[in-house]
Amino acid sequence: MKTTIAVLGVGLIGGSLSLALKSNSDHRLIGFDVREDYLDKALTRGIIHAGTTDLQTAVREADFIFLAAPVQQLYPLIDHLAELQLKAGAIVSDVGSTKQKIVQYGKRLSEKQITFIGGHPMAGSHKSGVEAANERLFENAYYVLTPTDDAAQADVDRLSSVLAATRAKVIVLDPVEHDRIVGAVSHFPHIIAAALVNQVSGFNETNSWYQRLAAGGFRDITRIASSNPQLWRDILLNNREHLLEISRNWRDGLDQVMHLVAQEDAQGIEQFFSSARDFREQLPERRKGAMEPLYDLYLDIPDHPGEIGRITTLLGAKQISITNIRIMENREDIMGVLRITFRSQEELEKGEELLRYFDYNVYRRD
Repeated sequence: MKTTIAVLGVGLIGGSLSLALKSNSDHRLIGFDVREDYLDKALTRGIIHAGTTDLQTAVREADFIFLAAPVQQLYPLIDHLAELQLKAGAIVSDVGSTKQKIVQYGKRLSEKQITFIGGHPMAGSHKSGVEAANERLFENAYYVLTPTDDAAQADVDRLSSVLAATRAKVIVLDPVEHDRIVGAVSHFPHIIAAALVNQVSGFNETNSWYQRLAAGGFRDITRIASSNPQLWRDILLNNREHLLEISRNWRDGLDQVMHLVAQEDAQGIEQFFSSARDFREQLPERRKGAMEPLYDLYLDIPDHPGEIGRITTLLGAKQISITNIRIMENREDIMGVLRITFRSQEELEKGEELLRYFDYNVYRRD
């Protein structure tokens, strides 16, 4: 007997989740979305077995319901589910990046004999929409489940079993612990990146060289400042308490290092950077975590007409996908004049092997 799975929202995450779950022939995928064009595209691409704009139709027979909507839309979705006819024993989960509040809110479904288990697949893409859905988006990424204390272990195991089709690494964390950790390694860095960009933007109003010279490493370390403003507005408001705590800790650390600068404490300043370097070098390389890694290669190329075209032709002939290519004007701390961004680690490795075969000097940034 097939397991019926309803995915509410068939954009990038919902579409990718549907594709991955649909790879198990025992799963029947029902897609729900308020946009009929998204459903049409999902059906045309074979992402779902059936689609509907009627929520009751989507969830009536579902054994599992995944809420693949933006954070602030999760709460009204749960409100709607609480009013609908659901299958007894069904499990509801979400894919949001904050967990404490939504897990507490999801408890209201327990009155209908429904178990809510928070979920956070730690994978994403620079692209959006159902067109960008990718069956392998979650492969080897951490997929965090955040059940409440009263959730049955059997239900956690059932959900983990279904998610095995994503080929993600399913782990279980307390919702509060999840929000504290992700707040530090993902949410707060987005704040810092945006603050840095806004600071330089202010300086640039009186001297345009700030913008010109920010084209190199500064652009790289602040790339996450280009994220969706509405998305991050909602994330910050939902993880407010932890972020306020993290910001206080951050300010203390910043004050300490700037005190070292004021005191001209050369040894202390060196130790500050040494400690950061030592911890960073222990971080796993190229593993999908709370923020999507960069898949960049840097090349030295001769200044010949058509050289960039030759490189893209070589990659295209081998069906190696790239998402961006640009000449680096500011190359401080960067080897290579051309940066190529690949879609995945696998594509990067294929591209690196091919370009080295054709005698290009290729570099990666650690």
